[in-house]
Amino acid sequence: QVQLVESGGGLVQAGGSLRLSCAASGRTWSSYVMGWFRQAPGKEREFVAAIGLSASTTAYADSVKGRFTISRDNAKNTVYLQLNSLNSVDTAVYYCAAGGILSVRAASYGYWGQGTQVTVSS
Repeated sequence: QVQLVESGGGLVQAGGSLRLSCAASGRTWSSYVMGWFRQAPGKEREFVAAIGLSASTTAYADSVKGRFTISRDNAKNTVYLQLNSLNSVDTAVYYCAAGGILSVRAASYGYWGQGTQVTVSS
């Protein structure tokens, strides 16, 4: 069992930056692939980024590649998502997720956090 709690969301101006954190609990947390997804109002949840067990493998959605960076600190049971060069299309609730394989599909992740709101003002 893994519990996930996101933090770090907020209101930021276009061009600004935020760092999201996802604190995990559970003895086997480091054995899970971690992902970030987001969901804007009226839209489906979409993949943002994922990171493998050792952090040497990462994947990004094309829309965030070069702007967002995912990382994990297994000693602190935390995964991060650095968001740079934000624009209005990045406004969404961001969710942290844990799963068994590195995937862009939400269905591949069995554990989810409650989400944190990111709002980018233009």
